[in-house]
Amino acid sequence: MINKCLFPVAGYGTRFLPATKSMPKEMLPVVNKPLVQYGVEEAIEAGLKEIGFVTGRGKRAIADHFDVSYELEHQIAGTSKEEYLKSIREVMKNASFSFTRQSEMRGLGDAILNGRRLIGDEPFGVVLSDDLCVAEEGVLAQMVKLYRQFRCSIVAVQEVAKEDIHKFGVIKGKELKDGIYQVEEMVEKPPADKAPSNLAIIGRYILTPDIFEIIENTPPGKNDEVQLTDALLTQAKNGCVMAYRFKGRRFDCGSVEGFVDATNYVYKNIYNVNEA
Repeated sequence: MINKCLFPVAGYGTRFLPATKSMPKEMLPVVNKPLVQYGVEEAIEAGLKEIGFVTGRGKRAIADHFDVSYELEHQIAGTSKEEYLKSIREVMKNASFSFTRQSEMRGLGDAILNGRRLIGDEPFGVVLSDDLCVAEEGVLAQMVKLYRQFRCSIVAVQEVAKEDIHKFGVIKGKELKDGIYQVEEMVEKPPADKAPSNLAIIGRYILTPDIFEIIENTPPGKNDEVQLTDALLTQAKNGCVMAYRFKGRRFDCGSVEGFVDATNYVYKNIYNVNEA
């Protein structure tokens, strides 16, 4: 089935400067865990235990986070502070990690294409760490169940307000059952008056391996970048792409406001529960 998950993590995180001048935005902590670890834990929950990172310059901290820190661990060995490493040790025990570099920022589609050497000819998940999703059952786990039924690419969507629709890729589709759509149209960051619906794509995908060849033949689109949305539209027109209105709550941690909201929510509803 699906064993691999790709994390495009090469972006600069300019909305969090100066914090991200020397620290990857994916390592920003929501309470006591970096954003990227939440995403990896979600992938592991869904059974996607082969984790691939499409990274870039200045992102070494991500690789270091998912590795042993001998000096630190020696210093706190046998103390109560070891408890703080429990979650990352569990992640490291249950997953493998591989890395490749995107040398130039040319869009999400190009980042996915750079991950081809890590994925091979298999279906795979994609997590954008900027989107922190909180759900009783992880969003990727929900989508894996759908993939077993439809065996095609799937994008996670949510309803968004009209004034925010220009920030997202947007789908239009035929609703087959509650919350499940067969995609007929996809547009990257349309103005509100040209959006085909209020269903916005968020940072969770399951993609079939033919997407790589489609991306290779997809010209640059919005912002002169290779857009995954454009490639998925081609895939939808030539085959099938499903959209899934997931169960759960999503925080846009690519924005300062969303990051603060996520931190407050996790602290009040998750961190305190785990600490109890």
